[in-house]
Amino acid sequence: MPIPVPVLTIDGPSGAGKGTVSRLVAKKLGWHYLDSGSIYRSLAVAVQNASIELSDISAVLEVAQSMALEFECGDDLVVRLNGENITGQLSLESTGGIASVVAAYPEVRAVLLKKQQDFKQLPGLVADGRDMGTVVFPEAKNKVYLTASAEKRAERRYKQLIEKEIDANIVQITSEIEARDRRDMERETAPLAMAVDALYIDSSDLTIEQVIEEVLNLIH
Repeated sequence: MPIPVPVLTIDGPSGAGKGTVSRLVAKKLGWHYLDSGSIYRSLAVAVQNASIELSDISAVLEVAQSMALEFECGDDLVVRLNGENITGQLSLESTGGIASVVAAYPEVRAVLLKKQQDFKQLPGLVADGRDMGTVVFPEAKNKVYLTASAEKRAERRYKQLIEKEIDANIVQITSEIEARDRRDMERETAPLAMAVDALYIDSSDLTIEQVIEEVLNLIH
């Protein structure tokens, strides 16, 4: 009988700290890590590299099936596509544009769902996203829904941008975050939702260390 693989899912809205918490928890546990948000962007990079027409669904599917992805949890996330570090390409506007096109194909979503589930390997997996506990790993025993108020998330984003010397407007950032939350929660396919058996954590007034402690207490 195969040994069951433990899975921890961490879902929640953008800016709640999921990425940082998930990576640090995976590192502490020595588990594998899945950043589901990077999956579609990685496919976009792969499609771009292969000079494929976005309307050629069968070619896009072929690339989706054959691409090999690795996530490395150092101080920052490193994403490797077929062995090549593509981290810097993931945040490009062009990558985001292609990702939103290919993500609309149901056949592509089905292939990438399987890709995400393939990350479930011993000694365990920490999966970060918006539908990890509800759609991708509904059978997971450990689930977290990590959120924070829109104001607090906007404040964090504002600080990040100012530190990078990028002009930012906190009112506009708050408005964009609220609009994105609505889109994520109201979309037809795999909407952002809290799994009924998830631990709810509001990180508005917590440090990263306090959130990690709560998550590790859940597992232990």
